[in-house]
Amino acid sequence: MAALFEPIAPRPAPIKTAGFVPWVRTNLFGNWRSSVTTVVLLGLALWYLPGLINWALLSAVFEPNAERCSEARGVGACWGAIAEKYRLVIFGRYPFDEQWRPLVATTVMIAMLVASCMRPLWSKWLIAAWVAVLAVFFLLMAGGYFGLTAVPTDLWGGLPLTIMLATLSIAFAFPLAILVALGRRSDLPAIRTLCTVYVELIRGVPLISVLFMASFMFPLFMPQGVTIDVLLRVLVGITLFAAAYMAEVIRGGLQAIPKGQVEAAQSLGLSYWQTQRKIVLPQALAMVVPGVMNNFISIFKDTSLVTIVSLYELTGATGLAFNSDADWRPYKIEAYLFITAIYFVFCFAMSRYSLWIEKQLNRSRTR
Repeated sequence: MAALFEPIAPRPAPIKTAGFVPWVRTNLFGNWRSSVTTVVLLGLALWYLPGLINWALLSAVFEPNAERCSEARGVGACWGAIAEKYRLVIFGRYPFDEQWRPLVATTVMIAMLVASCMRPLWSKWLIAAWVAVLAVFFLLMAGGYFGLTAVPTDLWGGLPLTIMLATLSIAFAFPLAILVALGRRSDLPAIRTLCTVYVELIRGVPLISVLFMASFMFPLFMPQGVTIDVLLRVLVGITLFAAAYMAEVIRGGLQAIPKGQVEAAQSLGLSYWQTQRKIVLPQALAMVVPGVMNNFISIFKDTSLVTIVSLYELTGATGLAFNSDADWRPYKIEAYLFITAIYFVFCFAMSRYSLWIEKQLNRSRTR
């Protein structure tokens, strides 16, 4: 019998899985609970968003005019307060005519931070570049050389102080945290006990107490006539506090490494430090990247607590700028929204960089 040709019925086209619409279908309307939540949030947004837009943009005052801001009070935002006080918010009590110096110093440090995050620039010269950048930063901020007016550290403030404290605290706390984490797993009881006491003592008190002790109590134990700059004492306090918390995160990564890898390294004749540097630490640190970055972000935000020792960083400078001026005091909410945006930009950048590092590490594991 001759074979009869019977065409197969056409099948539906495959569902598109890439693009905006598939993303919305998967993430916002994946099931009935997700759909209900999305609809409720959209309803709330449609209810409150028009009023927020009217307050923040349509009825807002952007000129630094106190009378117009007073007329629009309760109806629109007064962004003119930011235009009037932004230099005091950003630079604190630093002398007005010399504020170009913290501007240049902060720009150079931020540029160096960005460059340090670029993988092609990772080399031995990066350390020398950081030494040069820190020398330029402190030379510009402190002055006293090359015709620059000397500015004491108690007048430093605003964003430059926040960036400097966060950067140096992270740079000093990270290696200290690694040593403490290794010490807590040491076979030597004295070292293990010392590291344990340090971690538990620091974690048992809030950062405000540490700063208070470093600023007011520590000088009482110094010999008569010997003083240590308050900025240095605060930097040491934040570093010790951050290192204690970070050490526990790193210790968790160290505990996740199978003991067989250490034994295999020992069988190859590697010393303790060679084993830690080449076998254990690279894997342990890769496992705890999110936790370590979380500590970095926490350090950046915790710098706002130095106001307790009369160092007016970004948050303290904002309060100083508006609390001392009765005309602009009612518009502190706009000022705090302004510095919130600054904090968000830096913290969001750090979180995205953490995700990039995780992707790089996952790519290396799948090879």
